[in-house]
Amino acid sequence: MGSDVSKGRGSLFSKADRKAAESGDRAERVETTADGECSAKKIPFRIAGTGARAAQYRTIDHHKEEFEVKGMCDFFGVSRAGYYAWVKRLGKADPDQERMKQVQVIYETSHKTYGYRRITIQLQRKQGLRINHKAVLRLMHKLGIRSVARKPSPYRKVEDLGTYHRYPNVLDRDFVASRPNQKWVTDITYIRLEQGWAFLSIIKDLYDDFIVGHILHDRNSIALVIQTLQQAKQNEKVTDGLVLHSDQGTQYTSQAYHVLTAQYNITPSMSRRANCWDNAPAENFFSHLKEEYLRHFPFPTFEQARQLTTEYIHFYNYERIQLKTRQTPYETRCLSL
Repeated sequence: MGSDVSKGRGSLFSKADRKAAESGDRAERVETTADGECSAKKIPFRIAGTGARAAQYRTIDHHKEEFEVKGMCDFFGVSRAGYYAWVKRLGKADPDQERMKQVQVIYETSHKTYGYRRITIQLQRKQGLRINHKAVLRLMHKLGIRSVARKPSPYRKVEDLGTYHRYPNVLDRDFVASRPNQKWVTDITYIRLEQGWAFLSIIKDLYDDFIVGHILHDRNSIALVIQTLQQAKQNEKVTDGLVLHSDQGTQYTSQAYHVLTAQYNITPSMSRRANCWDNAPAENFFSHLKEEYLRHFPFPTFEQARQLTTEYIHFYNYERIQLKTRQTPYETRCLSL
């Protein structure tokens, strides 16, 4: 057996055997990923390569009494010099030991609130140590410590939620409608209050720019858009084929919104990601509201904001003349009946 190993890749460690072993390693990595661990491709090559090389050296050292070192080095594709250098390092103390102690002391003194940046500053100022922040971060990883001042975010991407719905861009910037209640657009805007914020949800008919529904609330929630759609349905006769366009906000990707639009036989349409121009008519209305009216009443209370938005929407629908039609939205709407 030993003579076979000494031949390198000739017999026991042939190219076919090595390829089979590498294929097996890749399969194991895929299985590990499927089990929920970090994908290997997300590990930096420098770190992953160092860890794999150390594992190869440990395997060679473990079987050095059974097989020749040269043959095993050839099989793993590593140099004998590298292996023997690794062996020499085994008997030496960890060169990071002293600095790790210093990092640990500062970390404990800060009540575990310091991250690598503050620890780096403390090492440089208090102990006169010349060290890079990346080195401190590496030492903290070795110690298994991190700042408790910032916890990992509990929020997940909406794609990870089971109730997430995404719709195609059916409207596709075709903002012209041939009749009322054929194409609607909807959106939410923020209104700064004396204390906090208010959230205005509206639905606008693209035929005549008439605001068919609007709700002001102190929370930007799914209920806000649901109530707006319910109000619009009560105010208007909705027939099959109505397209309701929105952005990709979580309210519009929710299960409740999905169920309600299906119940009303409404076809949801959705803007492309981070593309406000796909919902330009809704944005245009909010611009008129804030520029023509709300900016004259800075920091209102919630009740004042409710009154102001109601007054302006009534003015916008029934009194404000549109230059493109020379009529109010209500007049244009009446002429279509």
